[in-house]
Amino acid sequence: MSKGINRGLWREVAVMAFDTLRTNKMRSALTILGVVIGITSIVGMTSLIRGFDESLRDMIRQLGPNTIIVSKASAVSLAAGADFAELIRRPNLTVADARAIERLAPSVGVVDIWMGQGLGGTTAERVFYGGNRTPTLGVIGATEQFATVNFVKLSFGRFFTQAEVLRRRRVVVLGNNPYQALFAPSGIDPIGKKVRIGAIEYTVIGVLEKRPSPFPQADDFVVIPQTTHQVMFATNARQRFGGGSSAQITIVPAEGATRDQTVQEVEEIMRIRHGLKLDEPNDFEIGGQDAILRLWDQISRAVFLALVVISSVALMVGGIGVMAIMMISVTERTREIGVRKALGARRQEILFQFLAEAAVLTSVGGILGIVCGAAIGFAISLATGFPISLPWWSFAIGLGFSASVGIFFGMVPAVRASRLDPIEALRYE
Repeated sequence: MSKGINRGLWREVAVMAFDTLRTNKMRSALTILGVVIGITSIVGMTSLIRGFDESLRDMIRQLGPNTIIVSKASAVSLAAGADFAELIRRPNLTVADARAIERLAPSVGVVDIWMGQGLGGTTAERVFYGGNRTPTLGVIGATEQFATVNFVKLSFGRFFTQAEVLRRRRVVVLGNNPYQALFAPSGIDPIGKKVRIGAIEYTVIGVLEKRPSPFPQADDFVVIPQTTHQVMFATNARQRFGGGSSAQITIVPAEGATRDQTVQEVEEIMRIRHGLKLDEPNDFEIGGQDAILRLWDQISRAVFLALVVISSVALMVGGIGVMAIMMISVTERTREIGVRKALGARRQEILFQFLAEAAVLTSVGGILGIVCGAAIGFAISLATGFPISLPWWSFAIGLGFSASVGIFFGMVPAVRASRLDPIEALRYE
């Protein structure tokens, strides 16, 4: 019997709540506007942040869990609070450092040398073919091991060989974006064609596949032999000190060797080469996928916290609006409350009625917010290609937050309605 009454009360409350919405359209719309804005921001930003997060993690994982990067400095140390000027004053890493690691570290399997990227040493040029040109993009100098240590695949063509690196050949492997800009529109096969990087001509020998990344510019690069890069762009990779470009050494441990073992060997070799004493810190950095993921975890947590704070302000404004409207509703329906109490309605039922009305009101705002947030995410994705992700829990959080706002801010008006004296309420004009 009690369950039947409860079911009947649920139906009655739901009908009354929607009647209130229907008969006071403008007031209801203004009441839930803050809730709609708050839930829209939660769902919209969550879809963008999640899409960005998943895509970025896929890009970072391309390095492989065991890949080790030795560099002069990195964004990880900057995020940890290191002084930029001090990082730039560190000695450059050189080709000789890479060769020493390759020769002296037993656990090292593959060593690659990257030039033209990193703090204080990025090489950027436009690439030209016929009447087409690319925006300014990165020019990376690498060895024949680039694809092996970076786990990138070729769409077609090949990568340069060890002989081409040693002989400083002017060959180039295009990233996906320069290929799309120069050759894809006309359907020309780029292999064997001459392109100009800056003022120098290079022969295209390969094109890399598109990399998973939230950044459209992630494929804005070309790769040339590291030895050619040193000559053409006058890098300081042979110098121990200097403000120019430093080499970045990328290492994959040998089969059967652990990453920790390789890191320890590389660190010992680099400290000896840099003449560091036991009590002196490293003047170079050794990192990899794990360090970059830890940095991104810190950034994403801060972004999510900011999102929660911003959304909470909008939801609070919406909640205050709900409280004001429900107080007005209690005043307008004083006689109705008196009649219901005179006919036997209990305080709990009156309290539940007004709480449920507030929850229905804000839940409608939550549903509208979810639709708007998802629409904004899809619109941005279609317009810019930015990756999005709409997990089911973002919808659940949106609905849960909106209903909770209604219950929390509807509590005061509901309590006031439940405490009305039926005789005084019936006398109210």
